Amino acid sequence: MSDRKGWDNAFTATSPLGTVKGSPSYAGALSFMRRKYSRDLEGVDVAVVGIPLDTATTHRPGARFGPRAIRAASTGISWERPWPWDFDPLDRLAVIDYGDCEFDYGRPETIVPFIEEYYGSILDAGVTPLTLGGDHFATYPVLKACAARHGPLSLVHFDAHSDTWSEDRQRLDHGTMFYHAVREGLVDDSRSVQIGLRTTNDATLGFNILDARRVHRDGPESVAAEARRIVGDNKVYLTFDIDCLDPSCAPGTGTPVCGGLSTHQALEIVRGLAGIRLIGMDVVEVAPAYDVGEITALAGATLAAEFLCLLAARREAPAT
Repeated sequence: MSDRKGWDNAFTATSPLGTVKGSPSYAGALSFMRRKYSRDLEGVDVAVVGIPLDTATTHRPGARFGPRAIRAASTGISWERPWPWDFDPLDRLAVIDYGDCEFDYGRPETIVPFIEEYYGSILDAGVTPLTLGGDHFATYPVLKACAARHGPLSLVHFDAHSDTWSEDRQRLDHGTMFYHAVREGLVDDSRSVQIGLRTTNDATLGFNILDARRVHRDGPESVAAEARRIVGDNKVYLTFDIDCLDPSCAPGTGTPVCGGLSTHQALEIVRGLAGIRLIGMDVVEVAPAYDVGEITALAGATLAAEFLCLLAARREAPAT
């Protein structure tokens, strides 16, 4: 009879620490990285939260299914520590899957305050949120909650688009929320960086832009070093729109743009950010209806796991 220890860890886990081994990737409850589903924040370092929002999308809808797709893809990489890190982030961080933030989609005027309050309770418990989107507008209410507790943040923003287009009256729009974030003082654009951009927007505000051509020309190591220099020791919110990747690497997204980063380039840049002071992070815009072989969802899951490594890299290894 097989040893079933670790099966359905999303329900049976007794600790939020440790990588789950021996649980088949093709079966079981689809929590992120086999973490326990829980709303108990006591002793927790990171809460993984889905925001199934695509009300603000401007092209192809479907990112509301992103959290589910990322969780499903994460089962295939959850059996061992992320390569090439020399430690397991799940040995250093107590991580739970907090489930999804279930706002009322039929009352769009309530979405921002609801998500902000929802995340406020997580942050007030001393827990770092890792968000699975959802379209990119989901980042805005999370930023509001984070900035209310940490002050103006540095934004490390991976994207094909700047998301800083201006508007006279604020709407639910995944292309304008960072315009508002700067104007409201949530983000210090002079100490923030946008990586991978390749669409035209002449109004850049004060963001430092390392566009896709810069990445291709100078390479991931140089780009990561410049990003670290820009943010310095400021507190950082890391947001990754999956369309930063080239459509050949991430077809499953709402607004694909040719000429983007490869998955390898993106992962190397992220790894090169080790040492920054992360207070929150997200992966957004995975739209599985347009995916091929789950490659977009897998990229999203892998990036989210790398973010855990960045956070864990600043923690001391537990005493043995």
